[in-house]
Amino acid sequence: MKVLVIGSGGREHALVWKISQSPAITELFCAPGNPGIEAHARCIQLNATSQQDLLKFARSERIDLTVVGPEQPLAEGIVDLFEEHGMSIFGPTRLAAQLEWSKAFAKEFMNRHQIPTASYRTFDHSDLDEVKRYMERVRYPMVLKADGLAAGKGVVICNAIEEARTAVREIMQDGMFGSAGKKVLIEEFLTGEEASVFAICDGKEYVTMIPAQDYKRVFDGDRGKNTGGMGSYAPAPVVTGGILDAVRKQIIEPTLRGMQQEGRLYKGCLYVGLMITEEGPKVVEFNSRFGDPETQVVLPLFNGDFLGLLHAASRGEMAEWKSLSAATSSGAAACVILASKGYPDAYSTGKEIRGIEKLSEAEDVMVFHAGTSRVNATLRTAGGRVLGVTAFGSDWGIERAVNRAYEAVRNISFEGMHFRKDIGLRALKRQELARC
Repeated sequence: MKVLVIGSGGREHALVWKISQSPAITELFCAPGNPGIEAHARCIQLNATSQQDLLKFARSERIDLTVVGPEQPLAEGIVDLFEEHGMSIFGPTRLAAQLEWSKAFAKEFMNRHQIPTASYRTFDHSDLDEVKRYMERVRYPMVLKADGLAAGKGVVICNAIEEARTAVREIMQDGMFGSAGKKVLIEEFLTGEEASVFAICDGKEYVTMIPAQDYKRVFDGDRGKNTGGMGSYAPAPVVTGGILDAVRKQIIEPTLRGMQQEGRLYKGCLYVGLMITEEGPKVVEFNSRFGDPETQVVLPLFNGDFLGLLHAASRGEMAEWKSLSAATSSGAAACVILASKGYPDAYSTGKEIRGIEKLSEAEDVMVFHAGTSRVNATLRTAGGRVLGVTAFGSDWGIERAVNRAYEAVRNISFEGMHFRKDIGLRALKRQELARC
């Protein structure tokens, strides 16, 4: 099979790396890709949102399957375009992807189909005075969300009225997230532990992958601003077999049925962001694509033919895959994100990256490139999140994966390199309590 992956980050590097291992692959392309992806695929200098150019390339190369990594092309309707021209593509249509590109739509959808989630209210930009009055009455902490796409950073947890006022001013008045913040949601703050579950869907059937947990805040102890993700690990012990069954029956299956009933057949990866509460799992958010950095720990543990799974989903032919489940995965993995100083706010780029070559022969570590460039044969930083150092083993536990990931991190350096030092700590504490 000839495959095209769209995107340029750590998630896309993980997708390309896993797809390259399929016995069915004959040629693999990535647009635009990155220096790490070059080791597994031919990188094509086409922007991920240049839909017509991507379609032209896919048709000229007779691509058998296109896999969409980032959310923006999905929100702009790239799947619709490819399918109109008879091209096989993995991802939801623009209407189906509205589960991610409009948080207000997602909440309304969940209410219509009795899918457990936090209570909320939605406000338009014209409702600014009402927002301010409402903030005086709500219980804190509360959650403020921009309605549209904000690169994973459009959520603010406000612990007091002063923080809420600042967040509303920055999002709705100062335009921190542009048009994504013209509408906001104020949500009940859910108490519990977060986790992520990916469901690979063909519109009716689905396969769940191993549950993971990521770290959104920039500093240890879940302090500081939200980011696109500072690390992750899998499996997530908080998602027991019983909880995963509840996620399937109470969330994934009603979502697929509801989308089908509303004329929005959902094919692609349904990312379910969860809060495991005392009342059971509740949806924090839906994403219409693979999560980043959870993909970097989920895929190394998947034992099946990943490309075959995606191809079957894109064609609506997943019946033969129904017996698959998270049991198809084994072991444990941990990913530590190496970020630029200042991220998620202003940061400098162009810093030389040293030491990756020391890990090139390691069979239990993969360094996924998220924001890198090559300048005159020198690898340099080119983004806020620069690298994702992932350690994995099919017979490992979380502790071994975490220790190996941090051991690998010590080989890498660049000016201003920042990373969290508590990735996996929640799982280790949970395991320690279980032993007591």
